[in-house]
Amino acid sequence: MIVRQDGVCITPGAHPSVLYPEDPRASGVVLERFQYLGYRGKVPYYAGEIKGDAPAPKGTEYSGIRDLFGRIPDEELAIAAFAVRVIDFDRSTRFCGRCGAKTRQLKTERSKQCGTCGLIIYPRLSPAIIVLVQRNDRILLARSPRAPPGMFSLIAGFVEPGENLEHAIEREVKEETGIFIKNIHYFGSEPWPFPNSLMMGFTADFAGGELVVDKNEIESAFWFDREHLPRIPEKLSISRALIDWWIEKGCR
Repeated sequence: MIVRQDGVCITPGAHPSVLYPEDPRASGVVLERFQYLGYRGKVPYYAGEIKGDAPAPKGTEYSGIRDLFGRIPDEELAIAAFAVRVIDFDRSTRFCGRCGAKTRQLKTERSKQCGTCGLIIYPRLSPAIIVLVQRNDRILLARSPRAPPGMFSLIAGFVEPGENLEHAIEREVKEETGIFIKNIHYFGSEPWPFPNSLMMGFTADFAGGELVVDKNEIESAFWFDREHLPRIPEKLSISRALIDWWIEKGCR
């Protein structure tokens, strides 16, 4: 896979693909860095990075990872996201964050080690939560100023130091909407490569309070029933999986 910035180069057409069948360097493509990803069956996979201002190699075009949702098979999409994360890790850990010396790649695990102070550096992983809050036959949806026009989603945020997941959920909901919740239950998780989150999904029930939106975090928040849902996130996101679960539950 050929990575450029936070996206990959794809072969266009009716069935686009992120897979480049041979070493692109053989065709004269200059790679800034080169990383082993792992095996898929018996086939080894690698990621190579080209410069951010370099044109896509002949026969390919550049695409952001988000733009590939629904265009390529899910497994290829997961590998492409992984390739971008591995390249970003290699790019951002060339030097030790403790002493500033150069690092070297370890061959026994996905990590680097400082050649001077011995610090071992692993890929950054940022835990985040997302929660579907239910109130009778309605759910709470909020609109972020960064979302596409008209799109609403669930309350989400990063886990802060010293918090467990339940505390993070209660805090985010209270900070952004002013309400209290109860009956928190785990739903599922999703690696979210924008850029390095592990998103953990939950459901919860409304426990009291009035909607008071924090305008620094979200634009608006409302209670929606199944017949009057706004535009919601696309498939393959855990946000959409939670909403679809709630819709199907009400149809039984």
